[in-house]
This record gives sequence, C-alpha cells and structure tokens, in this order.
Amino acid sequence: MPNRTLRRRRPDRPRRIALRVLRAVAEEGAYANLELAHALEGAHLEPRDAAFVTELVAGTSRLAGTYDAIVASASGRRNLDPALAEVLRLGAHQLLSMRVPLHAAVGATVDLAAAEVGEKVAGLTNAVLRKVAAQDMDAWLAELARSQDAVGAMAVRTHHPRWIAEAYRDLLGDEAEVALAANNVAPLTSLVVRPGLAQRNELGGEPTPYSPWGARRAGNPADVEAVAQGRAGVQDEGSQLMVAALTRPPAPRGPWLDLCAGPGGKAALLAGLAMGAGTRLLASEKQPHRAALVARALGVYSGEHAPVVIAADGTAPAWPSGTFARVMADVPCTGLGALRRRPEARWRRTLADLDALVPLQRDLLAAALDSAAPGGVVAYVTCSPHRRETTEVVQAVLAGRDDVSVLDAPALLGVPDAERGDFVQLWPHRHGTDAMFCALLRLNDEPRGRRR
Repeated sequence: MPNRTLRRRRPDRPRRIALRVLRAVAEEGAYANLELAHALEGAHLEPRDAAFVTELVAGTSRLAGTYDAIVASASGRRNLDPALAEVLRLGAHQLLSMRVPLHAAVGATVDLAAAEVGEKVAGLTNAVLRKVAAQDMDAWLAELARSQDAVGAMAVRTHHPRWIAEAYRDLLGDEAEVALAANNVAPLTSLVVRPGLAQRNELGGEPTPYSPWGARRAGNPADVEAVAQGRAGVQDEGSQLMVAALTRPPAPRGPWLDLCAGPGGKAALLAGLAMGAGTRLLASEKQPHRAALVARALGVYSGEHAPVVIAADGTAPAWPSGTFARVMADVPCTGLGALRRRPEARWRRTLADLDALVPLQRDLLAAALDSAAPGGVVAYVTCSPHRRETTEVVQAVLAGRDDVSVLDAPALLGVPDAERGDFVQLWPHRHGTDAMFCALLRLNDEPRGRRR
C-alpha cells in the first residue's frame, strides 16, 4: 500500500499566539496581561481575533488550576508534558467556558498540539478533549468538589487554590464565596488624571464613584488623548483611593515620599497633588528598571516642585530620618487583591511567598515610620487582604514603638462598607475596586525613636 502522510490544517494564528503567550507565562514567569499586550501589539489582528486571543489567554490563565484538575481526571494522568498541558488547558477553556463548537474546539486544538508539541500527541489530545467535552463545567466542578470539605469545595467552585479560599473565609465568613467569585470577572479599565495636567471630563466613560480623579471605560486607553500624551494614565480606583487616604489627614509642611514607587501609578498621582500643595515628591524604587518606569510616568511634570526619582532600597533609606510630611509605603505583596486583573497570579503564588514577603513588609513599614517627620502621616498599603500581610504586619511593627498613633482610616476615606477596625479594606464585590488595604499612622510630636 502507498505510504500516506497525514495532512493537517495549519493552526490558526489567534490560537497559536495565545499558546505562545501562555507558554511565556508558564515557562518564563511573564505577566499574562503584559505579555498579551506585547503580542497583540505586534500581531495586527482584526478586532474580533484580538478579542478571541484575549479571552483565550485571560480565561485559560484564570482557570488554569481547574482545567488541570479536569484534564487529569479525563486523561488519568497528572504529569503531562508542560507544553501539552498548556494546549489542553486552551482546549478545555474553549469547550467549557466559551461558545466554540465542539468540532472546532477539538479539531483546532489537535492541529495546534501537532504543530507545537508534535504529531505523536495528536491522538491523545483528541481523546482527552472529547472526554472533557462529555460534561459541562458545572458537572465537572461538582465531580471535583465531591471529595472536598466545605472550604475545599468553595475553592473548586470559585477556581482558587485552597489557601486563598481559606484566607477569604477567615476574613469574610459566609461572604467569602461571593468575594472569590468576583475575582473571576474582568474589570473595566480605570483611568486617572495627572493632577494639574488634565481634567476628569477628558477621560470619557463613567466617573469613578469614590475617587475624584478617575473614570471607567471600555476600549483601548491609548485612544484617550490625555492618556496618549501622558497627562492621564491607567490605574485601578482602589489604588487612587489609597492616595486619597494619605492626603486626607492634616500633616506638617514638607516633602512627600513614595517609598516603593514602582511602576509609578501612585507616584504619578501623588506628584501632582504634592505640587498642588506647594511641595515635592521623592519617588524611591529599589530596582533600577522599575525606577526608570517611575521616571517615565513622572516625566510629564516640570517646574519648581517637579518630582524627583531615585533608585534606592527602602529598607536602607538614602535620606535623613524625620524628613517627610507624608509617606506612601505601598509594599511588595502577594497581589491577592488584584486577581481579577492578574489572572495567572492565583496559581503562581503560594504560602511560601508570604514567608518571604512578611519580613520585608515589616522592615519597609518601620523605615517609612522612621522617614516621617514629627506629626507626619504614613500610609501602609497592600494590594492583598491577607491577615499576615496587613493587620499582623502593622501590629508587629507598632508593638515595638510608642511614638505612633493609629488614625481612623475608614472615617477619613469615607468609602462605605470599607471598615476593618481602624483600617480600610476595599473589595471587588463591594466597591468594584481591587482589594486594597490601608493603615494610616501618625508620628507623634514627641522625641523620636523611643521604644518600650
């Protein structure tokens, strides 16, 4: 018999682009949103295809752990080749969470697997995806949750690792499932003006309900003239509100400090407000490449009180103690409060990250307090609601000092249903923002450095 070579269709370009973005995320530690933006910028796709790629990347990243569990059950294998596992996640997302017909989802994914992984996996890909398609998502989740306890079942239903579900349950009780589910809804883009350079009515869209500087709108932010010119930028309303919190309490005259300024969103807002108050912002960022991003964001400001950017370690301040009237300490954290915008983060972060981050967070808060002038105000901010990164850090640092007062941050900010004791806690399901945490602290007008 003549030797017949199987002729496969060439994989379509949108799925191939999506796979390569996902592989960069998995293999190189890239951020899905940034890698996707870079890929789309160079691909020049039609809007419909660009939207398809966006949903493939964001949706597959967001539900990656769920799809891994479904594929493991359907295939009977838990240690698939990483490249094949990524292809199968893409196929599972099309079958269970998108309106892609079965024959199109399976056929296109098999062609993609053969081209990107190898012809030898085509048969396995076809068999696994057909087993995946034998049930809808609700049936799969019910099957996966069957052997779990209450918290584990909630984690399965909401597509989160168990440790994150436990943290939410600890904070919110019966409200946790609603809060976790909100992390699966992609938000509208929030824009923010650079104070003194743009007005909110230039942003279009709907004004943000709590921040006086922002608006929410669909579409490409670069289509907004003020954004294209650097007079406005992209920033979640929750981050804007952290700046508002720092600027509400009275404080002495003097310069302001952004201790961990990268990549520059809060610094750009603070810089304009500081100039409006007749003072200057110092924006400090440890990593030189991130400091360069800050400098780019702040480069639109000029004049007598234009901001200054330096590359410096916040835990070893490059300035005298007692210098600043207001200090923003937006510390590195797990980012559990921004899971709706960073879809891959929930599967990338682990409890081990907390062990590494908490000591750094304590050191940065201590440095922020030491940097403040008598009577000065410090905002300790995280984009995470986890107790270990928020209230426990503040309590641990304040236990060693008698020169600090805790301010009533919820009363000063004035956002409803954001109280967490004397601290502010925002939530996507309550406020439509990232789950930002803020503690406002004041250095007492008395000799500094006293310890109990």
